[in-house]
Amino acid sequence: MGGVLIVEDDRDLAPIMARALEAEGFTARVASSAEEAYDALSQAAFDCLVLDINLPGDDGIALCRNLRASSGVPVLFASARLGEDVRVRALDEGGDAYLQKPFSLREMTAQVGALIRRNAGARPGGADARPFGPFTLDAAAGRILKRGVEARLSPKEYELAAYLMRHEGSVWSRDALLAEVWGAFAAVEPQTVAVHMSWIRAKLEDDPARPQHFKTVRGQGYRFTSGEEATA
Repeated sequence: MGGVLIVEDDRDLAPIMARALEAEGFTARVASSAEEAYDALSQAAFDCLVLDINLPGDDGIALCRNLRASSGVPVLFASARLGEDVRVRALDEGGDAYLQKPFSLREMTAQVGALIRRNAGARPGGADARPFGPFTLDAAAGRILKRGVEARLSPKEYELAAYLMRHEGSVWSRDALLAEVWGAFAAVEPQTVAVHMSWIRAKLEDDPARPQHFKTVRGQGYRFTSGEEATA
C-alpha cells in the first residue's frame, strides 16, 4: 500500500482520517498547513495527497497548483466548500477527484486506493507481485527479483526502478523522476537520477554498458521496457 499525505488543519479530523487510512494498510502523514506540506514533500515522495481547500497561508488550490509544476502525484480534494465554481477550479488546477465534507471514511479510503492504483497502472484486486520480462516487482515486500533471485537494491534504487517499471514504455525526465521518487520539492541535484540509474543497471542488467531494459532516451530522460531491444 502507498504513502498518503493528509493536508488538513482540523486537528480533530486529521488523525481520524490518518487512522482510517492506516487501518486499510496505507501509511499516513499529516500536515496542518500548506507550508507543512511543502516541508513534507521536500523530504519524501507520496503516492497520494488528501487535500483540504481552506488552509492557513496558501490554500489547497494554490498548493495543488505548485505541486503540479513538478509532480503528477494524485490529489484528492476533501473540503466543505460547496460551490460548483470552487470544485471546478480545484479540478482545473490539477486535482484528480473531489470529496465533499462531511464524507464517509470508507469512501475516502476507497477513493485514495483507486487513485493510487490508476496512477501506478495496477489492476484492482490484482496480485502485488507482477512480472516484467525477466523481472518480478514484488510491491508488498518492496523488492525486485531477476529470474527469481532478489536483487540487492537500496531503498531509492528500488523506488526508482519500480516507478519506471510500473510506467513501462513511458519516458520520464530527470526532473520528473526527482519529483516522483525523491519528493516534489526535494533539494536534490538532477545528476542524482543518473547516478542511481547506473547503480540499478549494475544490479539488474546483464550488460550494464548496453542496457536492454532501463534505457536512456537521449535528450528526454529514461524509460523501462520488459522486452529486450537493440541498443543504438
